[in-house]
Amino acid sequence: MSGGGLLVAGTTSDAGKSVVTAGICRWLVRQGVKVAPFKGQNMSLNSFVTREGAEIGRAQAMQAQAARVEPSALMNPVLLKPGSDRSSQVVLMGKPVGELSARGYHGGRQAALLDTVVGCLEELRGSYDAVICEGAGSPAEINLRRTDIVNMGIARAARLPVLVVGDIDRGGVFASFFGTTALLAPEDQELLAGFLVNKFRGDVSLLEPGLDMLKDLTGRPTYGVLPFQHGLGIDEEDGLRVSLRGSVRESQTAAPVGEDVLRVAVCAVPLMSNFTDVDALAAEPGVVVRFVDRAEELVDADLVVVPGTRGTVKALQWLRERGLADALARRASEGRPVLGICGGFQVLGERIEDDVESRLGAVDGLALLPVRVRFEREKTLARPVGEALGERVEGYEIHHGVAEVDGGEAFLDGCRVGSVWGTHWHGSLEADGFRRAFLREVAAAAGRRFVPAPDTSFGALREEQLDRLGDLIEEHADTDALWRLIESGAPSGLPFIPPGAPA
Repeated sequence: MSGGGLLVAGTTSDAGKSVVTAGICRWLVRQGVKVAPFKGQNMSLNSFVTREGAEIGRAQAMQAQAARVEPSALMNPVLLKPGSDRSSQVVLMGKPVGELSARGYHGGRQAALLDTVVGCLEELRGSYDAVICEGAGSPAEINLRRTDIVNMGIARAARLPVLVVGDIDRGGVFASFFGTTALLAPEDQELLAGFLVNKFRGDVSLLEPGLDMLKDLTGRPTYGVLPFQHGLGIDEEDGLRVSLRGSVRESQTAAPVGEDVLRVAVCAVPLMSNFTDVDALAAEPGVVVRFVDRAEELVDADLVVVPGTRGTVKALQWLRERGLADALARRASEGRPVLGICGGFQVLGERIEDDVESRLGAVDGLALLPVRVRFEREKTLARPVGEALGERVEGYEIHHGVAEVDGGEAFLDGCRVGSVWGTHWHGSLEADGFRRAFLREVAAAAGRRFVPAPDTSFGALREEQLDRLGDLIEEHADTDALWRLIESGAPSGLPFIPPGAPA
């Protein structure tokens, strides 16, 4: 017998679908329910590698952690990794299968994947008591409904009840709930069970008359009002929307253990991927992380991070155009710390041969590290384990570029020259002992009296965040009603709200 299911859709992108899905997973697993997350199709530059070597969206890996299960390709069978405004790499069941334009994907390839997506969902439902699915964008994107495999397409194929999340902090949430409902076809409206308000500030009693009117208008209840809380934007899907003015996170920096803070500047390169690598730095008391796009913003930084990117050569050109390349070279000559991760490591090398990603052939790198990179069509997907600075390190690799290191000191899979470090390993800074050792080296090179906190556990902090998401659902949602949805599906007799989707 298949387990229960629920699709968490949203009125818009960034309405809170990812964190609500994670919160429901954590609430359920704390009730003893065996639960798994699922997203049929994800568009994201933040990805993760499973133990089987499959690439999936980082958000689904986070949701799997919330559910206390091992992530797998079944949880995100289709991943789109943008390479430009018009094309994306298509990753199917964890492996890249080609590059497609948006027109080519939505023009036929997407619809052909519905059977694969439904099959993965049914396999999960056969192994778990419940599967909590996340939609993408809005289910009322009427121009894309015909080929949809992630919102109402999968809901109708698998008969999933749908909960629509709206971000009230943006405003217009009642119009968004009503409009979303009214733009769905009658068969889709039959599955839209109700709404969930996210990011509410203030007295809920002032909102209740509106919720009652919404129920009168649509015949559908609101299943909860989640209060606004800072610091819950964990493992966002889209690095393209990072604010350049300040930290991507809203959490406050704790007081330093030593006399100084440590300032980290992250170069916000085009097509930035896996910017979540710096979350572990931001979790350290006294470490201030900000994303920058101007050379002058590197002047007071104690550490500059050049992060991963889906466009290594494009990032290299961007660094040069903005004067950041010269600023990085000056830092290296002055012995001031620079860390390159994945694509950021590649741009720090001497030469890049790229006939795969940019197809521009041989390009000179910044020559801060004795490394030559050759792009291969086969993507490296791995979960390496090693040692650096006397500490055990685990990471994950996602890259087409193969690095040939010819000098410097060994540093994970890359190298170090003076105060410039480079590695392909994502996630290495989540290793507490290694992170502390690395920050001590950075502080010494930067001349800062910064001392890493001796007891910061990134894993424990992540668990606390996931528990906070579970608490939000448990304390502010109608969990009995949610469980009935998951177990029994959408209520029968939900009214049709005209006009419905256009023919």
